[in-house]
Amino acid sequence: MVISVTDPRGEPPRHTDAAYDSLLAGASGGESGRTIRLWSLLPRELANVFRPTVRETTNAILAEIQRTVPEYARPLQGEFGAVITTNVQQAIHQFLDRLGDPDAPEDRRRTFRLLGRHEMRHGRSMDVLQTAYRVGARVAWRRMSEIGSRAGLPAQTLYLLAEAVFAYLDELSALSVEGHASAQAYAAGTLERRRRRLLDLVLAEPAASAPAIASLASAAGWAVPEKVVTIALEAPADAGEPVAPRLGEEALLDLEGEAPCVVLPAPREEHRARLEAGLAGWRAAIGPEVPLADAARSLRWARQALLQVKSGALPRKEVTWCEQHLAELWLLSDPFLVQELADRMLAPLAGLSEKRRERLADTLLAWLETRGNVREVAERLSVHPQTVRARVQELETHFGQRLEDPEQRFQLILALRATRLLG
Repeated sequence: MVISVTDPRGEPPRHTDAAYDSLLAGASGGESGRTIRLWSLLPRELANVFRPTVRETTNAILAEIQRTVPEYARPLQGEFGAVITTNVQQAIHQFLDRLGDPDAPEDRRRTFRLLGRHEMRHGRSMDVLQTAYRVGARVAWRRMSEIGSRAGLPAQTLYLLAEAVFAYLDELSALSVEGHASAQAYAAGTLERRRRRLLDLVLAEPAASAPAIASLASAAGWAVPEKVVTIALEAPADAGEPVAPRLGEEALLDLEGEAPCVVLPAPREEHRARLEAGLAGWRAAIGPEVPLADAARSLRWARQALLQVKSGALPRKEVTWCEQHLAELWLLSDPFLVQELADRMLAPLAGLSEKRRERLADTLLAWLETRGNVREVAERLSVHPQTVRARVQELETHFGQRLEDPEQRFQLILALRATRLLG
């Protein structure tokens, strides 16, 4: 059989500005200017030339893919064998069907989108599938050119056929990329939802059972740690839209709620600087290191610390570690009781002027904390030692034997520190 391709005037075209009509578009299409649909330039009889060799071509493609693509180099058995064999055959048949009738309606999108989704679910990247596509196209074109030459196809027809083969490959690849990306997005969304449910479960009160957490953690791809820290977050008002903290996949995050937070395995000492760097753009308070079952308690203290930083009771820093302020957090946890303690313990100073009361309170706290070391108190307060001695004598007049009682001294220290914290 001798087949040729001609232009509308009946002469072999020396050059054709041909466009491949996309599989992503409908099968029908028209001519626009000098652009002619590529499929319409190819004789429909070509499909019958190549159909008898589909099985041999399929086998050749499969053999070459398995030889050159390591990810596919295994026996064609079970689901793997069925999927790869079926898709190679369908790719060839759909190409030939298109040659035979370019205007025939058919759904060419589903098959190769599904193939992209299949590869994603089995952990293979699109690079692997695209390599297989290229290998398959080379083998298919090599066999088609051999068969076409034996059938007497003119060179111009073979050129157009080659263009059709590789354009077809591009479209199959595009469809599979679309399916792969869709599956990837769905998987990412599913994983994110699981991790969010896991975070809710970890922070539940009363604490969820260990088996329940372990089951959901496995589905969410999270290794259950023995100890965790929690992080209360706040985006500074003048910082614009903050970027998500860079804490790695081991962190469970909620950045969308009214009180953003994080739970992650307790970091080693040498990793703390890296953790702080990952929180750039956020104001954060890191709760005490606790067993996983106490994560909710840790987060309560982290949130309390964040509030105290905002109020000025704790130093204004971008990252606050609760473990460095446990005494302050404890004293600030109940302002009413703290004020009652301060009023009771510091009552002897109540009748003094505010300025005198503050000076004596500062001296008393320094004196108690230094165990009566006058010189150290003087250095701390930047006053002369004689001034310290004079103030201590006045304090002894106001407090008497209470300064000798260990319990009273302890409560005085608490009251003085709490007063300073509360302002």
